[in-house]
Amino acid sequence: MSDRFTVRFWGVRGSYPVPGAATVQIGGNTPCVEVRAGEHTIFLDGGTGIISAGHELVRRSQENNRPISAVILFSHTHHDHIQGIPYFAPAYIATSTLYLFGPRAVREQVEETLRRAMVPPNFPISLDDLRAVRIVRPLAETEAIWLLPGHLEPQVKNVFRDPLTADENAVRVDVLKSYAHPQEGVYFYKISYKGHAVVYATDTEGYEGGDQRLIRFAQGADLLIHDAQYTLEEYLNPVTSRQGWGHSTPEMALEVARAAGVRHLAFFHHDPAHDDAFLLEIEAQAQKQFPGAIMAREGLEINLLAEPAVPRRAHVQNAEKSATSAGNKK
Repeated sequence: MSDRFTVRFWGVRGSYPVPGAATVQIGGNTPCVEVRAGEHTIFLDGGTGIISAGHELVRRSQENNRPISAVILFSHTHHDHIQGIPYFAPAYIATSTLYLFGPRAVREQVEETLRRAMVPPNFPISLDDLRAVRIVRPLAETEAIWLLPGHLEPQVKNVFRDPLTADENAVRVDVLKSYAHPQEGVYFYKISYKGHAVVYATDTEGYEGGDQRLIRFAQGADLLIHDAQYTLEEYLNPVTSRQGWGHSTPEMALEVARAAGVRHLAFFHHDPAHDDAFLLEIEAQAQKQFPGAIMAREGLEINLLAEPAVPRRAHVQNAEKSATSAGNKK
C-alpha cells in the first residue's frame, strides 16, 4: 500500500490554450489536475493538460508492467475542460480502464457531451472507437465516490442512505454543486485520504462575504484550488465588466481560503491574456496577505502527506514542453 497523496498540475489555463514564450513558466494548457492517493489515480477535468498527463500515465504503466486504471472527474463540460480527452493516450489502449464522472446535467449527460466532441467529419474517430474500457456515470450532489485499497473500481454511495466505509486507507470524493457559473453550474470536488484533503473549485464566481457553502465544504483542507481568472480591476471595469461570467478574482479566492482555514491556496484557471510576469506579480502580492498562496503552474507537485505540505516542480522540462502541446496536437 502506497502512502502517496500528491497533487500535480498539468493544465492551469482557462478558456483556451496559449502556448508560447510568455507562458512557459506558468503554462498554457487548459485545466487538468492529477491526484494520486494511495494506489489510485484521479484526474480533475480533461483540458489540453491531460494530453501530456496521458503520455506520463502510459510511461508509468510500461515501467510497472500494470494496466492503466484511472478516474476522471469533470467539473462541467465546457470545451476548455474536455478538449484534451480525444488526445488522451490511455483511451486508445485496450487494457486501460477509465471511470468518468461528471454533473448530472439537465440538458444532456456526460457521455453524450463527450460523444458530441468526437463526431466525424470534425474528428477522425468517434467516442465508441476508443479501445479502452469506459465506464461513464453522472453524479448527484448527494453521492460520494469511494476508492478502496485493493479495488480499482470506484464505489458510488448515497451519503444519506448507504453505509459508508471506515477504512482509513480508503479515498473519498465528495461533490458540491455550485450555481455560480453560466448555464448549468459546476461541480466542486473534495478528495480526502488519511485525514488530509484537497478541494477543487474552478469556474466559480465569488459572493459578498464569501461563498458560505464552499467555505464549509473546504473547511480545514490542506489545499484549495480556486478559480482566480480576473483581476479586481477587470472584474469591476464599468465598460468591460466580467461580473456574471462565472469566474473569480484572487481577492475572492483569498476570502474563501481564510474563512475555510485551509493551509494552501492555489490560484487556478488563469486568463489567457495574463502572461507569466503578470501572474507572478499577483502571486507575490497575495503571499503578503496569505503566505500559503501560490499560483498554480504546470509541473507543480504538492505532497499533502508532508508536514507542512511541500510544493515542488516535477519533471520541469516535460512540464514546460507541455505548454506548447495544444498548438502541436490540434
